[in-house]
Amino acid sequence: MTEHPGLDPRTLQPASMGLGALEGLRVLDVATMMAGPWAATYLADFGADVVKAELPVKGDPVRLWGSQVEGTALAWKGLSRNKRLVTLALNTPEGQQMLLRLVKDFDVLVENFRPGVMERWGLSPDRLLEVNPRLIILRTSGYGQDGPYATKPGFGTLAEAFSGLSYITGAEDRPPVLSGYPLADGVTALAGAMAILAALYWRDVNGGTGQVIDNAIIEANYRLIDYTMLDYEKLGIVRERTGNRLGDLAPRNSYETADGGWVAISGGTQGIVERLFIAMGRADLLDDPRFSNNAERLKNVVALDEAIGEWMIQHPIDHVLEVFEEHEVSGAPVNNVAQIADNEHFRARNLLQSVEDPDLGLTSTVHVHPRMSATPGGVKYLGGQIGRDNDEFYLGEVGLSREEYDALREAGAV
Repeated sequence: MTEHPGLDPRTLQPASMGLGALEGLRVLDVATMMAGPWAATYLADFGADVVKAELPVKGDPVRLWGSQVEGTALAWKGLSRNKRLVTLALNTPEGQQMLLRLVKDFDVLVENFRPGVMERWGLSPDRLLEVNPRLIILRTSGYGQDGPYATKPGFGTLAEAFSGLSYITGAEDRPPVLSGYPLADGVTALAGAMAILAALYWRDVNGGTGQVIDNAIIEANYRLIDYTMLDYEKLGIVRERTGNRLGDLAPRNSYETADGGWVAISGGTQGIVERLFIAMGRADLLDDPRFSNNAERLKNVVALDEAIGEWMIQHPIDHVLEVFEEHEVSGAPVNNVAQIADNEHFRARNLLQSVEDPDLGLTSTVHVHPRMSATPGGVKYLGGQIGRDNDEFYLGEVGLSREEYDALREAGAV
């Protein structure tokens, strides 16, 4: 691939793989879709040896998602970066026996089958921990491993709705809004990766054992908004949609500029708001009782937004940001992906790096996050073809004979 209709990866710093804090950690990722595998990707970024097992022939459903370049799903490339790719069908007896053989040599197993499926396959946590008592098992599901909804189909979109997140997202006079990206899966992945590291610390530092992590997507997302329950518990308030406003502080909104840009403002402190009024040339607002403190501004937020919006629409975005910087006002442009690709700060931080890919050619990938000084980790390669590492893994590492390997392939297990 040589065409670069958007970002040109030749302008980026090449990605590299430094020492990772998780070197030596072995993770077997048998999950599908986003939330579970994404957690394993975070571990791989910091040096963990992650072996991703997919169904033979079909592979992971994400391979069919979204934008495709000559049959290659772009979402797959980042989701499965730094992972070794093998095939394994756990819905076959041979595949189930192979998993029991494999988990003896892994620290972590990541799965996201509907609750009860692993048990029906004879792969319950009790059975896996019997084989390897030090195993950490991350189980990701929509509604959790128990409860009346446990076996319902659960996806990130449904979790955004069920958790209450969507209900408070959107404009007052419009329907609830679902995010334009797998937000719920990303939040759950971060929670899963954090829980794995906590479990490993307890096991390896505090003399603990292996254990099971029940990572419900609905609960990971509810955790983002859990303090709204105190509004209800103590005051009987059911938080409603408020558009870009926030029921906790004002101003907090995005405002259009004269040249069609948008600037977000967060008036998190009294000082910021006072500097904003001065930057706008509206020192008179400092003496307006409607805006004298946060509580009053929340009561008069419509008038406050009108005053800010009237000033903002008179000036181009560059002027607005320049004035804000001069007066130390907290504001930021609302960037689209093209603006992010060209932004000087992101460029200086090497947010995007380039990596050579056999399917896409030179391709951008996001830098490892968070940044660590001594053990930075990095990116070795992007997600690849189904079963790319089968021979090396099963024949070279697991130690199967060619006859055993061929028999597994014949049975559709790998």
